[in-house]
Amino acid sequence: MTQLTEAQNSTVALSINCKLQGSTRLPAFSMDGDFIIGGAFSIHHYMQTVNHNYTAMPEPVRCIGSINTRELQSSRAMAFAIEEINNNTELLPGIRLGYQIYDTCLSVSVTVHVAFQLLNSFSPLFYIGNNCSQFGRVMAVVGETGSTPSISMSRILGTFSIPQVSHFATCACLSDKQQYPSFFRTIPSDLFQADALAKLVKHFGWTWIGAVRSDSDYGNNGMASFLDAAQKEGICVEYSVSFYRTQPQSRIQRVADVIRRSTSVVIVAFVASGDMKILLEELSHEPFPPHQWIGSESWVTNPEFTRFAFCDGAIGFGIPKSIIPVATSPILTDPYTDTSQLRITNMAYKAVYAIAHAIHNVLCQGKNSTTKCDKLTILEYEQLKSVNFSRNGYDVSFDANGDPVAIYELVNWQKSETGKTELVTVGLYNGSQPVDKEFQINRNITWMEGSAQVPVSVCTGSCPPGTHKVLQKGKPICCYDCVLCPEGEISNTTDSADCLPCHKEFWPSTKRDTCIPKPKEFLSFQDILGISLATFSVLGACLAIITAAIFFHHRTSPIVRANNSELSFLLLISLTLCFLCSLTFIGAPSEWSCMLRHTAFGITFVLCISCVLGKTLVVLMAFKATLPGSNVMKWFGPPQQRMTVVSFTIIQVLICTTWLVLSPPFPIQNLTTYKEKIILECALGSAIGFWAVLGYIGLLASLCFVLAVLARKLPDNFNEAKLITFSMLIFCAVWITFIPAYVSSPGKFTVAVEIFAILASSFGLIMCIFAPKCFIILFKPEKNTKKYLMNKNQS
Repeated sequence: MTQLTEAQNSTVALSINCKLQGSTRLPAFSMDGDFIIGGAFSIHHYMQTVNHNYTAMPEPVRCIGSINTRELQSSRAMAFAIEEINNNTELLPGIRLGYQIYDTCLSVSVTVHVAFQLLNSFSPLFYIGNNCSQFGRVMAVVGETGSTPSISMSRILGTFSIPQVSHFATCACLSDKQQYPSFFRTIPSDLFQADALAKLVKHFGWTWIGAVRSDSDYGNNGMASFLDAAQKEGICVEYSVSFYRTQPQSRIQRVADVIRRSTSVVIVAFVASGDMKILLEELSHEPFPPHQWIGSESWVTNPEFTRFAFCDGAIGFGIPKSIIPVATSPILTDPYTDTSQLRITNMAYKAVYAIAHAIHNVLCQGKNSTTKCDKLTILEYEQLKSVNFSRNGYDVSFDANGDPVAIYELVNWQKSETGKTELVTVGLYNGSQPVDKEFQINRNITWMEGSAQVPVSVCTGSCPPGTHKVLQKGKPICCYDCVLCPEGEISNTTDSADCLPCHKEFWPSTKRDTCIPKPKEFLSFQDILGISLATFSVLGACLAIITAAIFFHHRTSPIVRANNSELSFLLLISLTLCFLCSLTFIGAPSEWSCMLRHTAFGITFVLCISCVLGKTLVVLMAFKATLPGSNVMKWFGPPQQRMTVVSFTIIQVLICTTWLVLSPPFPIQNLTTYKEKIILECALGSAIGFWAVLGYIGLLASLCFVLAVLARKLPDNFNEAKLITFSMLIFCAVWITFIPAYVSSPGKFTVAVEIFAILASSFGLIMCIFAPKCFIILFKPEKNTKKYLMNKNQS
C-alpha cells in the first residue's frame, strides 16, 4: 500500500528474521519510540498444530496458511499512521511513537500470548544487528481483529488499565463497560448493523429468510441482535445454522446442504471473513439454486470474495470508503496495494490517531510551537472518551460505551462492463438520524443473476384485499393461508391480519375489499310483482265501477230493486275504495303513506263488510216481514240500515284514530331480515292497534258469515244470502290464511301478501255477490222480471 522507507524495510526484515530467546513471541513489524502502540492483527487465519510430548519444551506457535491481505494492509496502515504522526510538528511534538505489531492468527490462545507480551514490553530484548534496543512503554493497543480474541485481550489489558482500540471487533457485547472498561473501537457495534440489516430485509419485503452465522462471539451475538430486530419487523427465519472454520468438514457440508435445500431465496450471513471463505468454497463444489446474499461488514466488503460468481448481486453494509493520502505505486494491482476500498484499513488508521490525540491531550500543554510534552505521564483509558477530532474529512469520537457513531454504506456486488465484479455503494445508513430516516438508497441495485427485479422471498404470497391471513398450525407467522373474509366483513389492504365489519347500512362488495351501500328494497311500481298487483287493483276498481254503472243503468229493474239497491251501490263504492287502497301499499314508505295504508284499508273494509252485513240483515228481516202480523221492516227500514252501516264504520274510525294518535305506523329501514340489503317498510307502531283493526274486521265478517248461513235456506227469491255466504266464506278463508303468511313473509313480500289478501277478498265479494246479478241483467234479461221472480217464489 505504501512506499516504505529504506529504514522501515530493513527494520521489518530484521524483525521477521530475529531469533527468539525462551518463549518470547516476536512482533511481525516493530519500531522503537518514546511510547509504544501495540498492534494485534489476524494476518493469518490459522496456527500450526503442535503435538506436545511433554519431554521437551514446545516450539513457539507459528501462523500458517495464506495471508489475509486486508489485515496486512491494516497493519501497514497503522505503521504508516505512526510515521505520519512522528513527522507532524503539531501532534505530539518532540515525542516519537513506536509500534509492535503482532500476527495473532485469529487465535484466542495466540492473542492472550500477545497481550502478555505487550504487558511485558517494558524491557523486551529485540535484536537489530549486534545491538539491543530498549523499547518504551506500551501506551495502548490497536486491535484485535475478531470479537472473540478482542474479548480475551480486553480482559487482560483492562486489568492493567491499558486502552484497547479495535478496528474490526464489532460484537455488541464489547460495549459493556462493566466487563470491558478499557475497550474502544472505531468501527460501529453490530447492534447497529443488525438493526440496519433487519430494516434492509423489511424494506424489500423479504419475510422468509435463511440465517447463517459464525459460531463465535461475533456471529452468535450479531445474529442474536439481528433475529431480535427481525422479529420486531415481522420477518421469519426458515433456518439458522452456525459453523466455525476449524470445525470438521462434515459440519461445513451440513451447513451447505441446508442452504441448497432451503426454500427461502434470501440468506443473511453474519459470518467472519475467514469463515465465509470456507463456506463459499464448499458451496462452489456443487451447483445450487440462485440465492440473494445479504452480508455483514466482515465479508461483504472483502474484494477477495468477488471471485465467487454465485454471490453476484450480494448486498450488505460496510464501513464507508475513505481516502488515506499515501503514495502508491502505479503498477501494483493486487488487493494489498488496492486503495480504492479503504474501509477497515481506515478504521485502523483512525484508531492510531485516536490514541495519539489521547496521548497528546494528556502529555502536552500549549499549542503549536509552545507545546511541551511530558514523557513521564501515563495514559489512562478514561482519557480516550474525550477524544474528538477530524482527519481526512472524517470525525472521530467515542460515546459512553466506547463506540463511534454508526454510519454504513450499502454495498452491492455489481458486474462492470468488463465483466469484473465490483463493490458499488448504492445507499447509506446513518445511526445518528431520527428513527425511520436512518436508511436511504440512492442508486439502482443489481440483484442475483444480474436481475434488476427485486427477488421475492416469502413463505406465503401476499394476501390480496378481501382476504385475511390465517396462520398455518405449527409454522412461523410468515406461513399462512389467505382466507376470504367472512360474510359482512372486508379487508381493504394487502396482507390484512383481520377483516373489519361493514357499517350496518353497508355490505361488502363481491371481492369483499370495500363496503358499498346496501340496496334498498321495497315493493315499487317498477317491480313485476308491484306492476301485477297494481294492475289487478286497478282492474278490480274498474270492475266495481262498471258493475255500479250496470246497476245504475238497470236500477229500475226487478233484480236490482229486489236486492236493496241503496246498499248495493254503497257496497260497490266501498269495494272500489278497497281495490284502490291497495295502491297505497306500493312505493317507498313515507310517514304519511304508512299511516294512510293501514287506516284506509281498515275503514274501507269495515264499510264494505258493514254493507254486506246490512244486506244480510235485510234478507233476514224481509223474511220475517212475510210472516202474518209482523211489522219488523218498520224497525229496519232504510234509515236504520244506513245508521247500522255508519255505526259499524264509526267504530273502526275511532279505533284507527286512537292508533294514529297514540302510536302511529312509521317508515323504518329493516336491517335484520336480510344481511345484504335494506328493506324499507312500515313499522306498525302499535301492534295492538293493527291487530285491533284486523280483529274488528274479522268480527264483522264472522257475524256476517253466521247470519248468511242462517239465511241460506230462505225462499229462492231471497237467495242473495247464499251468495253472501260464499263471499264471506272466501273472505274469512283469505284472511285466516293471511295471518301466518303475513308473519312469515320476508321483506317486500309482507306487503305483497297484505295486498293479495285485500284484492282476493275484494274480488271474492264482487264476484260472489254481483257477478250472478250482472249475468242475468246482461245475458238473461228474460229472468229480470217481476213475474219470473214471483213465479219462482211460488214454485
